Parts: sequence; C-alpha cells; structure tokens
Amino acid sequence: MLDDRKLKVLYAIINSYVSSAEPIGSRTITKQYDLGVSSATIRNEMSDLEELGYLNKPHSSSGRVPSDKAYRLYVDEILKKKKPKIDLIKKDEIKRILARESREIEQLIQNSAKVLSSITSYTALAISPQLKGSRIKHIQLIPIDNLQILMVLVTNTGVVKNSIFKLNKEIPEEQTVIISNFLNDKLKGLSIDEIGDEISDGIIKEIYDYKTIIDGIIPIISQSMDDVDNVDLYADGITRILDFPEYRDLEKAKSFISFIEDKDLVVDLLLNNSLSQDIEITIGNENIYDAIKDCSLITTTYKLGDKTIGKIGIIGPTRMDYLALMNIMHLFSVNITEIINMLMSKHISK
Repeated sequence: MLDDRKLKVLYAIINSYVSSAEPIGSRTITKQYDLGVSSATIRNEMSDLEELGYLNKPHSSSGRVPSDKAYRLYVDEILKKKKPKIDLIKKDEIKRILARESREIEQLIQNSAKVLSSITSYTALAISPQLKGSRIKHIQLIPIDNLQILMVLVTNTGVVKNSIFKLNKEIPEEQTVIISNFLNDKLKGLSIDEIGDEISDGIIKEIYDYKTIIDGIIPIISQSMDDVDNVDLYADGITRILDFPEYRDLEKAKSFISFIEDKDLVVDLLLNNSLSQDIEITIGNENIYDAIKDCSLITTTYKLGDKTIGKIGIIGPTRMDYLALMNIMHLFSVNITEIINMLMSKHISK
C-alpha cells in the first residue's frame, strides 16, 4: 500500500491529467496543489510511483501519465470511501427527460442511452431488459389498409411489439375484432414455450373460417415473444470517441467503432459479469477485447421490483473523471428503475 504522500501525489497527477490530457510534470503539481513539499520531493515521489507501476512516461516527454494500475487504485479508494451522491435537482431533471420521451420500457432504455451519451459526452451502451418467461397480456389487430393489419402485442412485463401482417384477401374490420377477441381469449397468459403446435392447431379448428389469417398470425406472435426474451443492444454517441485526443489515430478509432458496432461482442462485454446491483468499472487491460484495452467501461444496472433486469453503461478512454461519472451512472440507475416500475404499474392497472 502506498504511503499518504505518494497517494496525494498520485491523485494530483490523475486529476491534472484527466483535465489536461497532457503528461504531468512535478512543476505542474507544485503550482496546482499545495502538498507541503518541494518540487524536488514531488519529482522523487513520481520516480518511485513510476517504478511501482503507477505512472508511465510517454516517449519524448518529461512528464508522466497514470497507468491502469493507478486508475484501479483510485477507483477502488473512491468505491470504499465515497457513496454516490444524489443531486436531487439533476435527478429530477434527468427523470423528466426520460419519462417525457418514454411510454414503453424498450423506448425508455433506448432513450436512456441517448440522454446518457449527451450528458457525459461518451459512447453510451444499454441492453434491453432480460425478461425471460414473459407472457401475453393483450393482442390487438388493427387494419391499416385493405390488405395489411397491424398486430400490437403487449406482454405482462410491459413490452410492446408491433408487427405488420399482409393478407391474401380483404376482410371486414369487424372480423379483425372477432379474431382479436378470440386470440386474447386463447393466448392471454401464455409464454412462448406454451404457444406450440397443439395450441395453434386447436385455435385453427375452433375458428376454421379464419384459418389463413390465424396460420399467418401465430408465427408472428411466437416471433414477437421470442424477441422479447432476446437481448437488444442500444448504442449512442459511437463517434464521440473521435473527440478525445487519445483517438486521433484514425486506425485506433476505426477499431473502436468497429467493435462497438458488433452487437454480439458488446452484449458479451456487458454480460461478461452476472448482473449485479452495483456500479462496475473495468479499466484498460482489464477488458478482454484488444480493441478497447485503452478504454474504461462504467456500467450500472436497472431493476424491476427487486430483480435486476438490465445494464446501461458508458465507454471511453481511461482518462475519465471517475467520481463524477459514477455519480451520474447512479442517477440513471435510480431513475430508470423508478420509471420502469411506474410503467409496469400502469400496465398492471389497465
């Protein structure tokens, strides 16, 4: 463990580097921070910190920059000593923005990524709620024109899926109402696993006059329910990485962007650890993928009731204001959870 003076010098270097993005020398620390020691003493401490692996010295520079090891120590100390602060004014402001633009859970998560990227200026990532075993709550068929019907499917978890179904021949609007009511009667409360061939065949036998329509709708219902159980990824602000001096190298930036655009890799990244209720921070070489080994990922979770159902996060260069970003992530976690539970209570009461 570092002694108190080394910690103060290291934290001063981290704070200065986060602000300037330039290697930090002893003179800078002496001028900006009153540590009660001379520039020569700070220089010696910096040399010690470099030998211990907490600082790196870029080529052709007399200054030093924090290593991944330094950021990890810094973050761990923050997590130990400081609980995330809730700025009530900022919390209410964020909640108003999210609630105003979100009528359904999926829309909320997508908008959350957009707002989070805008507030932090980092690339934001979010995965859709993990709602395995969702059940049908309501099905409605709405004629769009003579040969097209919009199917609206609502699950018990508040997810809404819209699909357009093409007809072979026109049917009167009142018949779509009959089919809607019949499907609700037969399928309400069922999960995807329970909508098998036996159920489908039984429905067709009972309402044979509409066999062609039912034959087409059942697979759409099954696919919609399957989509609810699958993971969707929402990413916003992907090109914001270009705003950071660490990514002036276009090849490096392209590698980052290509990685973020690969849904399977990013979902794997976010779900690499089991869903937890705490803020998680992965720094630099702790990341398992080469394309983001110069990045830090900060994630938090959102819940339905007491159950954690999804993750939202930001990713960018390791040079981050970790404390400020952890507070923002905490605000999003609290707000998303509150809005999800509010949306769910509305669906349940309907």
